[in-house]
Amino acid sequence: MAPGAMRTALTSLSDAQPVPYWLDDPGRPGALPALTGDEHCDLLVIGGGYSGLWTALLAKERDPGRDVVLIEGHEVGWAASGRNGGFCSASLTHGFGNGLARWPGELRRLEELGERNLDAIEATVARYGIDCAFERTGEIDVATEPYQLDDLRALYEEATGLGFTGLELLDRDAVRAEVDSPTFLGGLWDRRGVAMLHPAKLVWGLKQACLDLGVRLYENTRGLELARVGRRAGPAGAGPAGAGAAGARRTGAGMAVRTPYGRVFARRVALGTNVFPSLVRRVRPYTVPVYDYALMTEPLTDGQLSAIGWKNRQGLGDSANQFHYFRITPDHRILWGGYDAVYPYGGRLSAELDHRPETYLKLATHFFDCFPQLAGLRFSHAWGGAIDTCSRFSAFFGTAYDGQVAYAAGYTGLGVGATRFGGEVMLDLLAGERTERTELEMVRSKPLPFPPEPAAWAGIGLTKWSLARADARGGRRNAWLRTMDRLGLGFDS
Repeated sequence: MAPGAMRTALTSLSDAQPVPYWLDDPGRPGALPALTGDEHCDLLVIGGGYSGLWTALLAKERDPGRDVVLIEGHEVGWAASGRNGGFCSASLTHGFGNGLARWPGELRRLEELGERNLDAIEATVARYGIDCAFERTGEIDVATEPYQLDDLRALYEEATGLGFTGLELLDRDAVRAEVDSPTFLGGLWDRRGVAMLHPAKLVWGLKQACLDLGVRLYENTRGLELARVGRRAGPAGAGPAGAGAAGARRTGAGMAVRTPYGRVFARRVALGTNVFPSLVRRVRPYTVPVYDYALMTEPLTDGQLSAIGWKNRQGLGDSANQFHYFRITPDHRILWGGYDAVYPYGGRLSAELDHRPETYLKLATHFFDCFPQLAGLRFSHAWGGAIDTCSRFSAFFGTAYDGQVAYAAGYTGLGVGATRFGGEVMLDLLAGERTERTELEMVRSKPLPFPPEPAAWAGIGLTKWSLARADARGGRRNAWLRTMDRLGLGFDS
């Protein structure tokens, strides 16, 4: 790296605050009280991110008389739901290509369900007056290497050949007319399939909508143990073991969840804990945590905006294996994230991993490679966080305890939109209903689990090395990646 480029990147980070930009907001609502004592309900939702909030909201919309409780171990939206890039995609399959490779026979239905899901999110935002800067601007996948342009053209031809519309193939001049970077060689614009939004404000709006519909919501209340009533549902503190069974008889509850200061007895439980260890232990091997990092610039001046264009405010992502995602905010900041996907040995989750200065420096360097005309711009915020990934890159679903508990996990970075669909699936499963969602092969099947350590660490490390090598060699995948492709395994952020 040239000394001047290094100085530019270093200087740009000197004032960056190590907090998520979206959560650094004076309008952030205060936390609600923790649960103390016993609580009883029809449906208990565990997790206060998008997955849990959508599930609770949909449960009340389906049946306003249903008694719903939601518990969150910290504050709603503090984890992945408040740290992501704000790309709300219609895709339920982590992109058209991944869906075509895994579920070609039902891809058309999956795409239709995804479009309907995104439309429903837009309608919900309007219905409840959620001020989250929702903009249906679409997303451009950009090519920065010739082989990526060939890949985008092949994907466009395959999609249009199958009757899918809404995609526009852009040549070099056309993509640079939308957003001007000397690195862009072309792009594929999905005009309607992605919306940009403020992720934390969506969380806070969903929280308020849940409260307005009568959901009882407790923050700083972690679910510690899940059990059938009468088996391992003893009191949280002192007291007779039979108290749990008596409480269950009063409500007809079938499950009990122990919390730090109390318990919740519920007929049904929906788990929206995603990257955090599932209370259903057999689900844990299906996901691993991946730490992702992002930067946010200070607001651009009129001159800087003119230098890059970007009038139509689309989201963008480059097409490498180690990719960047970037978007512009309503106040003319640029979010720039991705590239590094860091797996901690043993799946360890720690606040220390939320920040990685070496990745921030790498991202800043890449930013000015992409937009050299913005030299001198500074970053105001730098942060990271964990997402849950699975070997097929898209969510999987299931039940436990004879159908009294449902779970959805493995969204792999595209959960802003797909979690609403996951909430619908969990409610269908808990009701024992056969629906167009529960009949999907995607819903009925599971990804391959990750192996135990140290095999997981070695395999993920080799995969990351191989992906970086493919990026440097014109996209050519080595024997390891070809084997992983055949087995349906992978590693992605």
